[in-house]
Amino acid sequence: MTEPASSSFTVAQALAHAARQGMAHVDAQMLLLHLMQQPAHARAWLITHDTDVLSTEQQQRWAQLCILRQQGTPVAYLTGNKEFYGLNLAVDRRVLDPRPDTETLVDWALELMPEGQPTRVVDLGTGSGAIALALQSQRPAAQVFAVDASADALAVAQNNAQLLKLPVQFAHGSWLEPLAGQAAFDLVVSNPPYIRSDDPHLAALTHEPLSALASGADGLEDIRAIVSQAPQVLKAGGWLIFEHGWDQAGDVAQLMRNTGFVQVQHRRDLADIERCTGGQWPGKT
Repeated sequence: MTEPASSSFTVAQALAHAARQGMAHVDAQMLLLHLMQQPAHARAWLITHDTDVLSTEQQQRWAQLCILRQQGTPVAYLTGNKEFYGLNLAVDRRVLDPRPDTETLVDWALELMPEGQPTRVVDLGTGSGAIALALQSQRPAAQVFAVDASADALAVAQNNAQLLKLPVQFAHGSWLEPLAGQAAFDLVVSNPPYIRSDDPHLAALTHEPLSALASGADGLEDIRAIVSQAPQVLKAGGWLIFEHGWDQAGDVAQLMRNTGFVQVQHRRDLADIERCTGGQWPGKT
């Protein structure tokens, strides 16, 4: 904080300070609401309390938060939570910060999960549990499983399931390997790592776990593994759907077709980019 600690440093001044530092207004609002112990959705509070004075301790913490955000630490890691599909998730550096565009994948999965049916679904690379928990919250009758190779990530996801009282079942291991011997699934959904290992954008994502981001020289290593394994666990007529990189839709579609998937298609994200690709395993349901 460039300004010295003041006995009259207000909410409005804190926001103005963040703006001078170049912080996005919405980020500053989220961090200040967290600092003032207000709900994340209560932005009107910042207007009605703009003359409230921050204590010396709050001013010091605000300065730290501003520095960390300017260094690239995601807001979700600084507040310890993130809203995703109407759920408040606990998140930290052990898991990827859930992105709004991933809700496109959830929307598609829900289209494939009839309401009131005990659809068997698995979310691969669950991280914070965002996708699995969103699906379980919207389809209570479904049997939702979640898998992650990171024990740390699973601990975060399991904690979220407990906090939200959602009966997702968890398994530790690489992609579909922990599900050997399970009954077949109607749907496999995944937001796997898909960034090329030499992608310069990784430099801006150093605060997030690399294992949840990068996937080999072409960014398709993990998607390739899942496509090859999925037929072993899918029911005839079951679906496999992915989130992937902005320029990978064609490659992912070709991988799926080469493996034998049919009805291969895409879904566009909030920026109208083909962000998700999926297909159906042939045969009658």
